[in-house]
Amino acid sequence: MELVTHKKFKNGRMMPWAKGTVVSGARGTVYLCGNTATSADYDPAGKKGGGFTGDAAAQWREVLGNIKSDLEELGSGLDHLIRLTFFVRGPFPDGGVLSSPNFRLDVLDAFFAEHCPKHCSYNNPPPSEVIGVAALAQADIVIEIVAVAALPD
Repeated sequence: MELVTHKKFKNGRMMPWAKGTVVSGARGTVYLCGNTATSADYDPAGKKGGGFTGDAAAQWREVLGNIKSDLEELGSGLDHLIRLTFFVRGPFPDGGVLSSPNFRLDVLDAFFAEHCPKHCSYNNPPPSEVIGVAALAQADIVIEIVAVAALPD
């Protein structure tokens, strides 16, 4: 299997997301559900529990750890990421999602520096999109991340 991630440049500067990833020879693809940092008592059917009182950085770390574990459990891993989608809850002080205190590129980079350095935003990150939202599944959740990865041979 081969994954080739193509860097995205604007005016000669590398962007913290890729243009796209070309996958060849993979056995399949893993599509993870949206991951949030909900508490262990989360019961969506019973509409109870699930809150997370940690700050944005703690939630990002929890979600990224969940993604790592889920990918490994399903036979893939962070090295095989194809795409990430970030749903960031407001506020958006200057109107853009990147201005939100809930958008934590620093935590994302620290996580990847430890677990998969090739995906740091300053190196060769996977393609991604950042979407601002008014609310997520529970009132105190500030980040939800969806991941897609290749399933190696």
